[in-house]
Amino acid sequence: MPGAPGGSGGGALLCALLWAAVAAAGPGGSPAPGAFGRLYRGAVNISAERVYAFAYSSQPGQVDAVRVYVNSSSENLQYPVLFVVRQQKGVLSWQVPLIFRGLYQRTYNYQEVSRTLCPSEPTPEAGLSEQIIFVDVASMAPFDIAYELLVTRLDNFQLETNKAFNFTASPSQPQYFLYKFPQDVDSVIIKVVSDAVYPCSVVSVQDIVCPVYDLDHNVEFNGVYQSMTKQAAITVQKKDFPGEQFFVVFVIKPEDYACGGSVPSSLRGNGNRTWNLQRTKNLQVTIVPSIKKSVYVQAMFFSFLSFLSFYLGSVIVAFVHYIRVRRKASAGRYSPDDGSGIMTSSHPITASTPEGSSYGAIDESSSSGGRQLSSPERGPQAGSDTDSSVEEESDFDTMPEIESDKNVIRTKVFLYLSDLSRKDRRIVSKKYKIYFWNIITIAVFYALPVIQLVITYQTVVNVTGNQDICYYNFLCAHPLGVLSAFNNILSNVGHMLLGFLFLLIVLRRDILHRRAMEMKDIYTLDYGIPKHFGLFYAMGIALMMEGVLSACYHVCPNYSNFQFDTSFMYMIAGLCMLKLYQTRHPDINASAYSAYASFAVVICLAVLGVVFGKNDMWFWVIFSMIHVLASLALSTQIYYMGRFKIDAPDSDLGIFRRAAMVLYTDCIQQCSRPMYMDRMVLLIVGNLVNWSFAIFGLVYRPRDFASYILGIFICNLLLYLAFYIIMKLRSSEKLLPIPLFCIVATAVMWAAALYFFFQNLSSWEETPAESREKNRPCILLGFFDDHDVWHFLSATALFFSFLVLLTLDDDLDTVRRDKIPVF
Repeated sequence: MPGAPGGSGGGALLCALLWAAVAAAGPGGSPAPGAFGRLYRGAVNISAERVYAFAYSSQPGQVDAVRVYVNSSSENLQYPVLFVVRQQKGVLSWQVPLIFRGLYQRTYNYQEVSRTLCPSEPTPEAGLSEQIIFVDVASMAPFDIAYELLVTRLDNFQLETNKAFNFTASPSQPQYFLYKFPQDVDSVIIKVVSDAVYPCSVVSVQDIVCPVYDLDHNVEFNGVYQSMTKQAAITVQKKDFPGEQFFVVFVIKPEDYACGGSVPSSLRGNGNRTWNLQRTKNLQVTIVPSIKKSVYVQAMFFSFLSFLSFYLGSVIVAFVHYIRVRRKASAGRYSPDDGSGIMTSSHPITASTPEGSSYGAIDESSSSGGRQLSSPERGPQAGSDTDSSVEEESDFDTMPEIESDKNVIRTKVFLYLSDLSRKDRRIVSKKYKIYFWNIITIAVFYALPVIQLVITYQTVVNVTGNQDICYYNFLCAHPLGVLSAFNNILSNVGHMLLGFLFLLIVLRRDILHRRAMEMKDIYTLDYGIPKHFGLFYAMGIALMMEGVLSACYHVCPNYSNFQFDTSFMYMIAGLCMLKLYQTRHPDINASAYSAYASFAVVICLAVLGVVFGKNDMWFWVIFSMIHVLASLALSTQIYYMGRFKIDAPDSDLGIFRRAAMVLYTDCIQQCSRPMYMDRMVLLIVGNLVNWSFAIFGLVYRPRDFASYILGIFICNLLLYLAFYIIMKLRSSEKLLPIPLFCIVATAVMWAAALYFFFQNLSSWEETPAESREKNRPCILLGFFDDHDVWHFLSATALFFSFLVLLTLDDDLDTVRRDKIPVF
């Protein structure tokens, strides 16, 4: 038979089978033997149909694929030409014109259709395997409709490992190919690239089962799939396919809406239109082996050992410090504890501050510090801090004898730490411990539903095969068990390990401080920065929770759960600013309840910003107003040390009269020389920065609103930290080696971390296909990508940042509080 490949010994058998099949084809039409590679032209109507029979033979163990091309010049949708292909184990049918439906029921008609028939399973028998295909052509039209038919055998149906293959596809001419796993390969990555963004396409991986779903309306019915513009990647594991082989299916969508494109202008306002070769796409597919199991082990060892080395370093530093303290104690010298913030002597310290350290020309030790020393109401010593109950601040009269003059004290031009640390140390310490207990409560109630939700997301991805749900870096997404991107989860281990290490360091300082308080007399309580560790504990928990929630977010990163990754970032930045302010304002810092309520408002604004901030101008106007007013209100409270109140006892108009009076006396009369110059400089610069952010958001409306909010927090924190360090040096205070090292390490780590942070590898603000255009291969150990490196470096940077706040004022442990300036 011409055109029918096969062995020379089986030619007679093939011809006999073919003619027998033609005779049995039935009376409906004129059966005719078909030849591969030959173009058939004909016409059909309601009373005349055509049947073609094609026979071929396959080698043992070989998978042969046949492709059918049909064409009809008719655009009549009422009387389409029907093509039915009958195989040994299945039937495939379609009509011409082939109709695709798009958004809002728009229709796209194609007169040229090409389909690959589901290949028969290879037989292990020796010798040739004979196959027969029937192609029926029919129409219900009362008139003749011309058609063309071409049946060919595919020579390049099976893809090879590490070998690129180029082909072309269109909505009516999908393509799929077979891939078999080599013996030594357990996992592969299917990489598909195209030079053109559009038309939008879909890449699907399906098991060796017939029928193969290769049209736009059914490609999502089976297997794993993802949409694509210029790039796609799917990781496939051998264990998921018992036959150790699968089909790779390529479907071109009739419109580009799913990939972020627009509707063709020619269709706007129109009905149907015929599309043939106008939406073709050139694709290249390459299947490469994925990483081996040994790489997983190396990556896990690297992750844990890298951060466990910080534990070893902390132990070495603690041991060296212990040796130094023992030597100085044996030599009879008094010295501050460089690592614990306490002193080695149990006697009163008489060290005086250096010249010029009083931060002003007025020495007010007699009015504040001396008065504190003689006060019999200082309360019990440190042993009472261990009480299990946490009393509310309102349950105690914390300043019984100075309630009447605290406002007078805080109006002094030059304030010292003794002026703002007059409350009972035991009560203030319990107040700050509320930060710790509250954040634990928040973490538990926040994390449990988050974990449940992301498990559901991952289950949906695994069951449906829809890889457009999660925005991974698919070129570096290494699955493990049910997790699709284990590397993005593993890289968050640094936050948890370093957060726990920071808690241990704070706990050590807390224990040593309590022991020192038990040994010291009442006079030594008035040296150095007051030691309140509640905020430090809260910061450590927040760092650990950032790792937990970031890992949860990266189980399935998408538009719906972005706040999991950012909520505790806001809290960390806020807690750091509160701790920095608390250092020299221990009596007037914000309560835990108001602080966490403020964080809740910020998180709500972040969610609203992502939902409404893309196109709605009204949201940006309201947010900018809230931002500016909040900056002014906070600046007022900071400038007046919490003493600013607008009260109107006489009438409603008294509020405005009071505001006008304050504005005139404090802003106009003292414009040339504010009463609190340093605070005024900080607040002016801070307000300029925040107003600039507000104007920038109002004008440009950045799409990544969550990062925009985080940028506001980070800039304010860095501004306040820089101001604090500058004022510290200006007051002739010193930076000890440990905090100086931590400052340098923090700057280096943040610079490196931010570099990798801005290497965008995906974006849930775009369509999944557009996000995949940003995907890039792994850069570390063949396992971690740029964002994983950001996780490693940012965890380290946060840890050093916390150490900066913990050790920054260790040089003041031998300085009287009435000599420590407030700024």
